[in-house]
Amino acid sequence: MRTVTTESITQSFIDYMGDDTDERLRFVLESLVKHLHDFARETELTHDEWRKGLELLFAAGNISSPERNEFVLFSDVLGLSSLVDMIHSSDEVTPSSVLGPFHVLGAPELAVGGDMRGDNEGDAVVVSGIVKSDTGMPVEGAVLEIWQTAENGLYSGQDDQQAEYNLRARMTTGTDGVYLFSTVRPAPYVVPEDGPVGELLRATGREPWRPSHLHFIVTASGYWTLVTEVFPSDDPYLDKDAVFGVREKLIMEYQPRNNTEELPDELAIKTALKGQTFYSVQFDFLLKQIHQPEET
Repeated sequence: MRTVTTESITQSFIDYMGDDTDERLRFVLESLVKHLHDFARETELTHDEWRKGLELLFAAGNISSPERNEFVLFSDVLGLSSLVDMIHSSDEVTPSSVLGPFHVLGAPELAVGGDMRGDNEGDAVVVSGIVKSDTGMPVEGAVLEIWQTAENGLYSGQDDQQAEYNLRARMTTGTDGVYLFSTVRPAPYVVPEDGPVGELLRATGREPWRPSHLHFIVTASGYWTLVTEVFPSDDPYLDKDAVFGVREKLIMEYQPRNNTEELPDELAIKTALKGQTFYSVQFDFLLKQIHQPEET
């Protein structure tokens, strides 16, 4: 290794990997290091720039917690999260979109028709739809994880005034594949700017805004897991999303309503909405089946 050069160091790294290295790991690491080394050579990366990059990563680790993952946020604002989503999305099913840094495990179970709104301020929204297969059939036993911001644009975990699982729930579909719940309309918000991601956004003159959205993770036996988010058609930040998460097929319509008679009977707050103006949203999820290889 005493003769290593700026040109030979990349191959030296590749040669260091042992014969028992997993083939996929070998392929990914080899490609990563080739691009990384080419980047350093192309830009003639300085020591100060190299140190600054490491400082940002160190700061991301320090500020991360179970409620906030700054590394995910970095991936989001750099467009990497959305690029991976799009690479593995199919035009035949619901597109995936970014997970975001505020997903929390362990949200409470909510029955179909249940109320997620609680005592949160904001416009009441009734959200419904059907989880279907890519052939259009309802999916029984699909589990939806749902989470969103409150009216102030903050998630529980960011805001000390919110309960731990405020505006978070898990719901399981019945034989008809239907999901249904009431909530409040989420607000547009800025991604966290108090850490290294905010420093990057300010340095590049970028806006930190995200359009309002509802997050979903949809899982079902025999189907690929869907991680996505849906956006209202009238949001002013649809074309300025800081994390590039908006897709045409993920845009929904908030319809103003004042007639509760048309609401399903299983909706827990149907009576409470009588005489009020509220919004309804209908959005179906199409899941891609996992096709097993045929036996020979």
